Amino acid sequence: MKDLKFEQKRSLSRLEAADQLTALAAALREGGDAELEVSPGTLSLRIPDDLRSEVEIEIGDGEIELEIEFKWPTTPTRTEPSRTVARTKEATTRKSAPAKPGRSGKATNRSKGTKQSATKTP
Repeated sequence: MKDLKFEQKRSLSRLEAADQLTALAAALREGGDAELEVSPGTLSLRIPDDLRSEVEIEIGDGEIELEIEFKWPTTPTRTEPSRTVARTKEATTRKSAPAKPGRSGKATNRSKGTKQSATKTP
């Protein structure tokens, strides 16, 4: 049995659909307690930093169905940071680390293809 289920089906204009997705995107960006306007009231959700997602597209019977689903636990859990966040932190740490002794003094940033030079002091 589900703790709570809310379902709303209605016809929307393209602009109304965009407004609804924009409000959801803003709530996801802000995190914490997010409030979404749903007729006839407001739905408040606590959104954690990490969630799971699923995108499903079905084409058939003369219709296209697009479902975007986000899932997260109802109780706070301690999870490892997402891979993207971990890689960003790792890359930042590498860029700011001082050059090790015995190196040539030149470094190559492979992701951007630029060379950086450093001067050695005796």
